[in-house]
Amino acid sequence: MMKFTKQNFFFLVGGMIIYVVDIGLDFWVASRYFCQGQYSWSILILCFRGLSSIITQIFSYEWFKNDWEGTDTGKLKLFFLVHLFHCGIFIRYWFALKYGCQVAFKQTSSRGASEADPSNFIQKQAIDAVTDINMLRVFKTFLETTPQLFLQIYILMGHGKTNFYQYAAIIMSFCGISLSMVDYQISLRKSLPDKDEFHVLSKFMYLFYKLLTITSWILSISLITLLSVRISVILLIFLWICGFTWTLKQHTTFCKSKKMEYLYRTVVGIILIFSFFNIKGRRTKVCISIYYATHTVVTLGILFVYVFWKPSIIKKICFTIVSILTISSLVLGIIFLVVYYSRFHPTTYCTHQACSDEIDGVAGQKYRTKTGRFQNFLMQ
Repeated sequence: MMKFTKQNFFFLVGGMIIYVVDIGLDFWVASRYFCQGQYSWSILILCFRGLSSIITQIFSYEWFKNDWEGTDTGKLKLFFLVHLFHCGIFIRYWFALKYGCQVAFKQTSSRGASEADPSNFIQKQAIDAVTDINMLRVFKTFLETTPQLFLQIYILMGHGKTNFYQYAAIIMSFCGISLSMVDYQISLRKSLPDKDEFHVLSKFMYLFYKLLTITSWILSISLITLLSVRISVILLIFLWICGFTWTLKQHTTFCKSKKMEYLYRTVVGIILIFSFFNIKGRRTKVCISIYYATHTVVTLGILFVYVFWKPSIIKKICFTIVSILTISSLVLGIIFLVVYYSRFHPTTYCTHQACSDEIDGVAGQKYRTKTGRFQNFLMQ
């Protein structure tokens, strides 16, 4: 197991600050739209925020129930009340900061010590607490941040009104997506015993691959939404159905209860609308190829529709600039994807052959009690 360092602690503090700022920014942007009479946009922003918060609170409380089951019922009741008021994430930050401070500033852990050693036990608690936070941030990224980024870009493209708060929301969305992606992978490497270190170049390759492919797809969806909101909604629902069906066929085992498992699969279906999601930790060459080939075909199809069907809208939204950004970000994103998996994926540094491909199968069963729920939540 990797160590929780002082650098990790300061990043954790920074992440909590960004989380609070993001909440304030959402309400500020929503209030600005409301004051301008743009009630539908204001309501949509608040709906994204509300839906994301409800789902993350449900998962957070369910994890507390699993972790504290049969121990302290009084604390569970307190946790329920805190989550009811949508503040569960702050309890998790408190635990992460508490354990993180102990291992980063107060204790030293010997490398050869067993997991039963008190210092190593607290080390594991700190890493697990940060892991849970990053898992919840991934949910938030695709339930709130990414849809809000899509909405803001759609507003700029379709209405041409530019204000400071719109740019602030877009920048914050990009920062949120970037940080959650990289932090998630770092947590994955720290939590799973068969994962090797996530090197600096690996982080940048992974970041650009995800960010560029998501940007291209959001621009494409924004273009089709300008043509017809109805067609856009139908397309998104169809993509969600495809993603949800795929998760059903994967027979995921992330949650203990069937209801929570179906909620998890529903969320994964939403994530799959925007980015590839490896939920079983197995080989993904065929799946990821089909996924981004489909995105490429749909993106090119949307651009061709604009060229041959709506010249008036093309002039209005500077179609040439948007199309160049869409295609270039898609091409660059796929290039970073190929380079990342062929040269910089941490699996190439593993001493055991194909370790990440076996982790959710029979060969990975011995790790289940050590790695907990993160064993069943893999995105690569």
